[in-house]
Amino acid sequence: MAEVSFIEATCEYQGNPVPAVNRLSLTIGDGEFMVLVGPSGSGKTTALRMLAGLEELSSGEIQIGHQDVSHRAAKDRDIAMVFQSYALYPHMSVAENMSFALKLRGVPKAERRAKVRQTAQMLELDEYLDRRPSALSGGQRQRVAMGRAIVREPSVFLMDEPLSNLDAKLRVETRANIAELQARLGTTTIYVTHDQVEAMTMGHRVAVLSQGTLQQVDTPRDLYDRPVNTFVASFIGSPAMNLRKAGLVPGGARFGSLTVPLTREVVAAAESAGLTEVTLGLRPESLRIGSQAASDGRFTVTLVEELGADAYVYGHLDGDEPGAKHLVVRSDVRVPPRPGACLTLTAVPGEEHVFHPETGVRIGELTKADGVAAR
Repeated sequence: MAEVSFIEATCEYQGNPVPAVNRLSLTIGDGEFMVLVGPSGSGKTTALRMLAGLEELSSGEIQIGHQDVSHRAAKDRDIAMVFQSYALYPHMSVAENMSFALKLRGVPKAERRAKVRQTAQMLELDEYLDRRPSALSGGQRQRVAMGRAIVREPSVFLMDEPLSNLDAKLRVETRANIAELQARLGTTTIYVTHDQVEAMTMGHRVAVLSQGTLQQVDTPRDLYDRPVNTFVASFIGSPAMNLRKAGLVPGGARFGSLTVPLTREVVAAAESAGLTEVTLGLRPESLRIGSQAASDGRFTVTLVEELGADAYVYGHLDGDEPGAKHLVVRSDVRVPPRPGACLTLTAVPGEEHVFHPETGVRIGELTKADGVAAR
């Protein structure tokens, strides 16, 4: 096991004026499960490949176990990588796939067999050791790829979207298995995904990237509760946070027919910045709907998505500008409202998020120095 550090690490591709990864500074603790998440093109896979030695650094440094490995060959970095495509040898059995790296190292046959057997038991692959990859399901192949990494006993596991080829049900099962396995092994793990649900459910901490730049790194709960900017606010959470421009009024902010109270600190920070409007964020569960129409917060339902235990209600407020994006409200009542219904809508006090309308940076809160990168 080992601590991993990116120190102002940058990767630039010839002919592209925008760095794929731009001055990334990030430390992953010994034994930590860190998830890199972001949309396509955010630089998360490039960052992983830089750590693996598959992409050259244009500047900066990467350390594993406090040793500079920036210019070491991939084979000399004591890492094991699990790829999206599994990358199994089709002509080898499961046991041969899992033991191949050990064979290249010159590990004795008896020791190889013992390590493979132990790992196969851990991953419930005992009965498949003599099969070829073509005879396995997608989930079984993924476990073989995991097993091949585990038998090497590396200092660091690197995982590049390992669940993207699995169906939805199997993804849920496998992500729980990976998180449990990492906790049992205690190996430093960096996991790349574009799926923010995977990031929130698996990582000890999550690093959010956009356009090659680190936006915020924090625990899943703090990312959800205190996003540092509108990008993180909109990316983390499903459905996404409702974000609207709202004019400042005495004691709060107003958009459409809904007035949301703001704290004194936020109001003072907005006024000191000379703002007359802010970007207001409200998560679907931070809005409450009622059964009676009212002049303040009158909400017309346009669509309802029923999910069993709860539902997501889409609609518009009176006073919304033409073409305004719908609001999403979570409803946990057994019989949700129907399209066309007119309801009251109120915001839960203290659950609003307020951002600068131009920079997108969170307003009125002190943020942890090691947890943010305001952009």
